[in-house]
Parts: sequence; C-alpha cells; structure tokens
Amino acid sequence: MAMADFNVLDFGAKADSRSDSTAALLATWDRACGSKIPATMVVPKGTFFVSRALFQGPCNNDLRLFVQGTLVADGGDSSDSEWITFKYVQGLSIYGGTFDGRGQALWACKASRRNCHAGFTALTISQSKDVVLSGMRLMNSEKFQMEITYSQGGKMTGVTIIAPQHSPNTDGIHLHMSSGIAVMSSTIGTGDDCISIGPGVSDVWIEDINCGPGHGISIGSLGDSPGEAGVQNVTATSVVFTGTENGFRVKTWPKPYATYVKDITFEHATMVNVQNPIILDQNYCAGSDHCSKQSSGVKISGVLFNDVQGTSATPVAVKLDCSRSNPCRGIVLQDIRLRYSGGEQSVAQSFCENAQGTTSGFVIPPSCL
Repeated sequence: MAMADFNVLDFGAKADSRSDSTAALLATWDRACGSKIPATMVVPKGTFFVSRALFQGPCNNDLRLFVQGTLVADGGDSSDSEWITFKYVQGLSIYGGTFDGRGQALWACKASRRNCHAGFTALTISQSKDVVLSGMRLMNSEKFQMEITYSQGGKMTGVTIIAPQHSPNTDGIHLHMSSGIAVMSSTIGTGDDCISIGPGVSDVWIEDINCGPGHGISIGSLGDSPGEAGVQNVTATSVVFTGTENGFRVKTWPKPYATYVKDITFEHATMVNVQNPIILDQNYCAGSDHCSKQSSGVKISGVLFNDVQGTSATPVAVKLDCSRSNPCRGIVLQDIRLRYSGGEQSVAQSFCENAQGTTSGFVIPPSCL
C-alpha cells in the first residue's frame, strides 16, 4: 500500500530545544492530515520546543504519528489550559516520544502561595474516536499529564507517566465524558491520582498498571455540582500500588447533587505500604470548610473488590464511608488479605458507615459489612 511520509524537519522544525517548532509541526500535520493516501508524520530524534499546538481533524486517513524525539514546553508562566491537543480525529495512532511539560516553575509558584495560573494539561485528546497511544513518555506537566475528554474508543499501552510526588494536581490520566477507553501495561507515578475517572465515563478497562507515587486509581470526585453524569462499567485489574496515598478509591463530595457510580470491578491488586488500600469516601471535602454537614447525593452500587493483597500504611485498610442519605449498596469484598505494616503483630482494621454488601472467600481484615 502506498504511504506518504512527512518529516517535520522538512517544514522548518529545529531540534535545538530553543526555536519554536510549533508552526512547522502544524504545517506538517496539515499536509499529512489532508493526504489522500495513508500518511505518516515523523518527529525525528532531537529536542523540539513547542509553545502551544492544536492538531485538528477530521483527516482524510487514519494518520500515524511517530515521535522519536522530545517535545518540550517553555516552562514559563502561561495562561493556557492545554499544551498539545488532538481534536476531532478518528483512528489516529501516536507512537513513542517524550512530552516534557516542564511544570517546575508553576509548582514552585503554587508552593509559595503566590497568585499563579491553574496550569495546563500536557496532552489532551478531545472529541475524538479510536485513538491509539503506544510507548510514549509524559512527564512534568503543569497540571494533568493526559486527559481524554468527550471521546469514544481508544487504547493506551506501554505509556510511562512521571511527575514528582510533591507536584500538585498532576493526575497521570484523567478521563472525562468518554467511553470505551483501555489503559494497559503502563507505569504512572505523579503527585495526584495515577488514573482519575470523572463524570460521564463508562466502559473502561484498566489492566497491568504500576502506580506510585500518587493518589491511586480514583473514581471521582463526583457530586460537586448539579447535573453531573454518572460513572459505570469500569474495571481495574492487575495493579501494583507502591507507597501511594490510596489504592482503589471512589470519592464523592458530601453535597446533595444526584448522580451515580455503578458496576465497578477492582481486582487482582498488590498494595505495598499504601495508606488507604480500599476506600469509598462519600465525605470528600478537600480544600473546603463548608460541606461537612451535608450528605452526598451520589448513589454507589455494585462495587466488587476482589483479590486485593499486601500492606496498609495505616491501621484502617478498608474504609467504606458512605452517604447517610444514599447508602452504598451491593459492595462485595472477596479474597482480601491486607496487613497493617506497623509491625508483624499489628492487625489491620475495617471501617464501615452506611455501607451494605457481602463478603466471600478469605477476608482480612474482618469485614464490617
């Protein structure tokens, strides 16, 4: 099959880490996207400075993008909410490359409590379908490393995502209003959730993930505002959590806004000194002093925790803290073996509030359901 190849160097990109190659990359994209035959866009070895790039479809073909080099942001103070964005694309495949958001300056600004911008997401897939990401490395985004939003279908494999443990709000992969997404065989360590799942997400498969440092794999937070779409049919399996704040988590604000989380499977996980290995938190109230006396309107049902083993860094290894007005229903604990790492003789504990469900198999700590 005939294929057109387009190299960004031929359109003026410079691999000197200083010259802004944005216009050259966009010009290359326009030619490849508009090709009447299958096309490949190539970013060769070297370091390319990119200020802000929106790669927009629809394209005439299922475009392939090979990134052999490194793309870097300017590392300065910018009001942009996104850095590199792919929008209205279908069947796009992106292979390899390093995407460095250089977020250190913004993190330092936030740490000093100065007036700072919110920060950008390094890589955004928006309003797209069947996008494949393979073998890429994302690092040091100012905010989220990657966001998939308003998209259908898509697969991420062999992705490495890195940001320092102290970096604020640097979720590895954030899913929002999307369905049919798979994240597989990847390593994620950031200052926030390794994978976070927001409103309107369904039919997600997460498998073979190394998570840490970070805040674990989280559904939520949900229920912060009225009219939010729910989350359903999410599976996370074969995950190793190392030194994370949480393992498997569902978090909702204690506010009365109605939505739902249902048909969730968390299974085959190893916890290595994790603070909250299993947690349903419907009293999540980060950064606010005004919602602690309210009750969550989010209905959580049909959540399975299966084959979860390892160590908890805190005495309470299983915490099911649910809404008094909408108790959690259909919670299943199956083959749980969690030990408190405070000492060989230390016994882990469970905590339940407004949670209903069943247990099966060998469950340690003993269930409070």
